[in-house]
Amino acid sequence: MQISKNSVVTLNYTLKNDQGETLDQSQDGSFLYLHGAGGIIPGLEGQLEGKSAGDSFSAHIEPAEAYGERDDSMVQVVPRDMFDKEHPIEEGIQFHAESPDGDMLTVTVTKVDGDDITVDGNHPLAGIALNFDINIVDIRAASEEEIAHGHAHGPDGHHHDH
Repeated sequence: MQISKNSVVTLNYTLKNDQGETLDQSQDGSFLYLHGAGGIIPGLEGQLEGKSAGDSFSAHIEPAEAYGERDDSMVQVVPRDMFDKEHPIEEGIQFHAESPDGDMLTVTVTKVDGDDITVDGNHPLAGIALNFDINIVDIRAASEEEIAHGHAHGPDGHHHDH
C-alpha cells in the first residue's frame, strides 16, 4: 500500500536543523497521522505521498513549506498585568492567546524586563529549514470515523474531551 489521501501513516522520524542539532524525534512507532488532512507540515506531507511501508528517506523542508517565515509583527511587549497573577511569568513559558482576527495561537514569553513582557506568536520553528530522517513503519486505510474527525486514532481508539 502506498501513502495517499486518507491513509493512516505510522512513522519514526528525527528532525534536525541545518546545523545538525536534533530538534525532535519519535523512534518508537508511536507517531501516526492522517494523510491529506493537514495534520503535518505541507512540505513533509508532499514528500511522503506515494511512499510505502519500510521506506526510509531524508527530506529537507524550507520554512515556507514548514512553519512559515518569522513575522516580526508577531513579537510584542505587553504589560505584566495582562497575565494571570497566579502563574509566574518567565522566559520560555507558552500559553494560548487570541489573535486580533480571533484565531487561537500559542505565544512564547521570550523576555521578562520588570513589568515589560516580550511575547512571540511565531511558531518556535518558524524561519527554520527542517531536515527529517524518516522511516515508514506502517500504512493502513483510515476508518470512516478517522476521516470524519480529520485525524488518525491510535490503537486504543480515540476519545474527544468535551
